[in-house]
Amino acid sequence: MADPRTGSHATLPDRPGADGDPGPVFRPARADDLPAIVAMLADDPLGAAREDAGDPLDPRYAAAFAAIEADPNQLLVVADRGGAVIGCLQITVVPGLSHRGMRRGQIESVRVASSERGRGIGERMIRFAVEICRDRGCGMVQLATSKTRRDAQRFYARLGFAASHEGMKLVL
Repeated sequence: MADPRTGSHATLPDRPGADGDPGPVFRPARADDLPAIVAMLADDPLGAAREDAGDPLDPRYAAAFAAIEADPNQLLVVADRGGAVIGCLQITVVPGLSHRGMRRGQIESVRVASSERGRGIGERMIRFAVEICRDRGCGMVQLATSKTRRDAQRFYARLGFAASHEGMKLVL
């Protein structure tokens, strides 16, 4: 788990799956993981419309990765099985004044490689992310999912997340 003072992480093999699969190792993403991460972000109807997994990658992905890596309140995590990136998510720790200064963990960009779906990796990743947020002093974890992603909504509800707010955004 993360050291809450430094935010550093040791690699952490997860619990074995029902089929004896030892599961992936969750680790901070590296720059050389970007092609696999962007490919997962683009591998669905919503992502295909907004991402570009072409080779070479758009340099904005590298710039975004550098900004995430430099920010101690950000963590981009990959699920690595034998050197192959099979999942990813981003954790943002948000300091706040409300709720008596409570920190919140924001989880986003959750993806599992299409070839790995249905094996419990997404659940393992979310549970890992919640523990990272807890280790970093968060009193709440929040996430958003598209209204069109009904399966994702059921998945998060099964993990204890409540649809407590109506999200809104303004594209700039």
